[in-house]
Amino acid sequence: MILILGLIILIAAIIVGLAGVFGNTGAGHDLGVGGDFSIFGYHVTGSTGSLFLSGIIVGAIALLGLTLVMVGARRSARRSAQARRELGTSRREAAAVDRERDDLIKQRDDARAGAGAPTADVPRAETGAPVADAPRGRGHWFGHRAAHR
Repeated sequence: MILILGLIILIAAIIVGLAGVFGNTGAGHDLGVGGDFSIFGYHVTGSTGSLFLSGIIVGAIALLGLTLVMVGARRSARRSAQARRELGTSRREAAAVDRERDDLIKQRDDARAGAGAPTADVPRAETGAPVADAPRGRGHWFGHRAAHR
């Protein structure tokens, strides 16, 4: 939001500045005696000093807009860097959990192999765990042939 507001202010100040420069060129717009300065149909009479002060105000507004753009960009960069760090942490934690799960599966399979339990005829669910109350040895499971793995 700050970024958009800063862009709007900056663009408005640039448009006002460029309209003042390009709308008042030539010998007819000399700021000497009786000179006149106009921008967007508004005629400004006064001294060169008042015109200079108006330019300073437009420049300060442009600087405010640029500052808001930079603050918004810095905030966005900080958020994205934090999100990248959190994503890396999350991936490392997920990898550690996967390794731990694989180790536990391997320990379970080793324990079954050491206990002499038959593992080839035991139907397994999607997770690899044996299905409870499944018929062993017949090769049928709920009236269908079990997939051998």
